[in-house]
Amino acid sequence: MLSIIIVNYKTPQLLANCLQTIYDNTHIDFEVIVVDNASGDNSRALITAGFPQVRWIQLSYNAGFARANNEGIRQANGQAVLLLNSDTLVEDQAIEKCYQLFMVSEYVACGVQLLNADRTPQISGNYFMKGGLNYLLPLPYVGSLVKWMGNLVKVKKPHIPEATGVAEVDWINGAYLMVKMAAIEKAGLMDEDFFLYSEEAEWCSRLKKTGRLCIYGQLHVVHLQGETANETFGSSGKGYVNLYDRKGLQIMLSNFVRIRKQFGVGWFLFQLVCYTLTVPVFFIAGFFGHLFRLHNPFQDFPRAVRFARNVGELWRYLRIIISNKPYFYKVL
Repeated sequence: MLSIIIVNYKTPQLLANCLQTIYDNTHIDFEVIVVDNASGDNSRALITAGFPQVRWIQLSYNAGFARANNEGIRQANGQAVLLLNSDTLVEDQAIEKCYQLFMVSEYVACGVQLLNADRTPQISGNYFMKGGLNYLLPLPYVGSLVKWMGNLVKVKKPHIPEATGVAEVDWINGAYLMVKMAAIEKAGLMDEDFFLYSEEAEWCSRLKKTGRLCIYGQLHVVHLQGETANETFGSSGKGYVNLYDRKGLQIMLSNFVRIRKQFGVGWFLFQLVCYTLTVPVFFIAGFFGHLFRLHNPFQDFPRAVRFARNVGELWRYLRIIISNKPYFYKVL
């Protein structure tokens, strides 16, 4: 039996669409558990009316991704659990086929090839980079330099752009992450210090110690990436390159917590210094770069100020992150 766990926060229509595709495309023994993060809207009424077979777990506060999924896992009855985003659409019996392949394999966790709404591939499987150095790539100006240097020395890319068959990876996108219960019993639940972002990467680092992880690239699920988070944070854009608003702060903070937990204090401090030194680089390079192109030399300043503010917020968490004691890193 498979337990499908979906965390909901104010996404009733997205959730309804997702559930419809699950029930239309899945013909194995499965249960669906929806964990609601205190949405305070019509989510429960809409979903339980349209899908009475769904098990609804109501939380009293916005617990984020890790805590809500953990509650679902604790109440799951399956031999495996599938953590599935509410903004996904299942097609061509992807969950059913994935489960059947997965349960007879030696893998402890797996994913599928996620697609954007326009059918272009979305990054679904990733590789660990020492110290989480890939987190330097979104940095303004500095990130481009790091990418150029990496290409120069032919550093392995930190992700699979598109999986077409079975591909072994180090960690899997949390929008679709299937895990065997036996592996969870060994590795433990998701780390509840995380509110949103990076929690699946840290979890996969522990799951990987119990066995191998893979992406079934021949199976596809559409992921309307970032819809829920953008609405929650009042942000825009997809992916994890926006470092300039509250969503960006949550991304940065979660990334740094993951670096501390997975790679240690030294790498955490190194990355914090890199982010801090990027602040003057952003102001100076932005000014002269636009000036030489005969543009307004101050046009990057508003973003630079917002980035500097977020880096300053990271320093406020310095002692807490270094101590590695339980703490709920929630910006919202």
